Amino acid sequence: MALIPSHDPIRMPTSAPKPRARRADKAGVTVREVARAAGVSMITVSRVINTPQHVSPATLEKVNAAIAQLGYVPNLMAGGLRLSRSNLVMVLVPSLAGPLFGGMLSALTHSLEAKGYQLMVGQSGYDAPREDALLRAIIGRRPDGIVLTGVMHSAQGRALLQASGIPIVETWDTTPTPIDMLLSLSHADIGAAVSRYLHAAGKTRHAVLSGGDERARLRAQSFVRTAGELGLAEPPVHYVRPATTHAQGREGLRALQAQGHPIDAVFCSSDLMAAGVITEAIAQGLSVPGDLAVVGFGDMEFAASMQPAITSVHVDGAAIGAQAADMIAARANGDGPHSDVVEIGFRIEARDSA
Repeated sequence: MALIPSHDPIRMPTSAPKPRARRADKAGVTVREVARAAGVSMITVSRVINTPQHVSPATLEKVNAAIAQLGYVPNLMAGGLRLSRSNLVMVLVPSLAGPLFGGMLSALTHSLEAKGYQLMVGQSGYDAPREDALLRAIIGRRPDGIVLTGVMHSAQGRALLQASGIPIVETWDTTPTPIDMLLSLSHADIGAAVSRYLHAAGKTRHAVLSGGDERARLRAQSFVRTAGELGLAEPPVHYVRPATTHAQGREGLRALQAQGHPIDAVFCSSDLMAAGVITEAIAQGLSVPGDLAVVGFGDMEFAASMQPAITSVHVDGAAIGAQAADMIAARANGDGPHSDVVEIGFRIEARDSA
C-alpha cells in the first residue's frame, strides 16, 4: 500500500529497455533434442539421467556434454501421474529477512490464488551458485511460471531458464535482453534522481551507504556519477554486506565520517540503514536534515512514522506482484501478455529527513 506523503511526491519515469524478439520456442529442450545432439537414442539419454552407473563412461561424457550445451533439465514430474499443468508458480527473492519484497509476495499470492495457482517462495541470497542450484530444482519440477528478482544471473542460470520453456518474469531491474518477460525498474535512474533531489535541496556534499548487491551498487554508482555531472565533489561510498540492517546504518555513518570528507547528505540503499544513520546522527548531536539529510530506499511502512520521517524511494511492490501474476497466467493460458516488457516507475517520497 502506498503511503500518503507529507509533501507532493516527486515522480520519476524509468528508462525503457530496447525492444527485443520474443522467444520463438516456449516448449523447452526435450530428450529427443539431447539424443540428437549426442548421437544416441532417447533410451540412452534416459539411462544416463536415471541409471548412469549402467552406462559406459564414453557415452556418459557425450550425453552430459549435450545436456550442458542445450541447458536441458530433466522433468522430475515426468515419471508420475502429471497433469498438463502444475498450477504452481515459483518466485525467487534474495532475502526474506527484510520487508522490501513483502508487498510483491503478498500481491503475487493473492493474485495467483484468484487465478487458480499456488505460490512457492525460494530464497536465493546474493549468491549465483545458490540461485543456479535452486533453478535446477525448480525447473525440474516444471512449474507453470517462475518470477525472478533481478536480471543478473550466471551464464549457466540464464541458459537453464532459456532452455526450460517455462514462462519467466524478471522483476526489480532492467535489461535490454530479458530472458522472457520483464517488469522493468532502472536502478541507475533511481540513483541519478536522488542525487538531483538532494542537490535541489541545497545539499552539496553527498555520500552513499550501500549494500554490496548488484542493484544497490547500480544505484550507488549512478548517484556518484550524477554528483560529478552536477559539479559536486565525488561522494564517498561505504559498502556493507546485504541484507542491510539498522546497526549497519549507525556503523556506516561513522565509517563515512572516518574517510575525512565533510558530508551533509547520505543516500542509503535501504530504509533500515537510513533509520540507523538518523539514530547515529542524533546521538552525535547532529540535526536532521539541517546538518545531515538522509534518503532511504524501499519506503517501508515505518519510514513515514519515524521521527524525523524518512524521505525514501518508493517502488510499488504490490503492483509488481499483481502484474507478474497477470503475465504468468496469460502466458500459461497461451494468450501471451499485452507486452513482454512493462515499466515499473518509482517516486521519491519527500519527508522530514531530507
